[in-house]
Amino acid sequence: MTEVEKIVGYTTGVYDLFHVGHLNLLRRAKAQCDHLIVGVTSDTLAEYRKGRAPFVPENERCEIVRALSCVDVVVMQDDMDKFGAWQKYKFHKMFVGDDWKGHPNWISLEEKFRKVNVEIVYFPYTAHISSTRLREMLDNHKETA
Repeated sequence: MTEVEKIVGYTTGVYDLFHVGHLNLLRRAKAQCDHLIVGVTSDTLAEYRKGRAPFVPENERCEIVRALSCVDVVVMQDDMDKFGAWQKYKFHKMFVGDDWKGHPNWISLEEKFRKVNVEIVYFPYTAHISSTRLREMLDNHKETA
């Protein structure tokens, strides 16, 4: 009797100022796979991509994400090479917010991943909350204080 292959899922994020939108994405991802690997973006990569360092250091962000029951493994994301991540972790599904759907980079990734039978699953973006919005609220509060 052969063992049924477990579905491995993969997603990434900065997870700075962790909020319900992050939690929703991770819970939805886990509901669609047996083993969820989460890449937490390094401080260096986050600063390079966003032009500012995260509020919460990478080791603490990893610890927060690792503590969630819906997460099986946390890895550091040091680059944006999603296909390189697949070569390393051999996931079957990649989960991402639907704010990226239709973006040229993701259209290209969809084509590349289709060839190796990896499904990209887009989840609804939690419109009322984001780390960027929280950061703006904190900055505004700081200015008025």
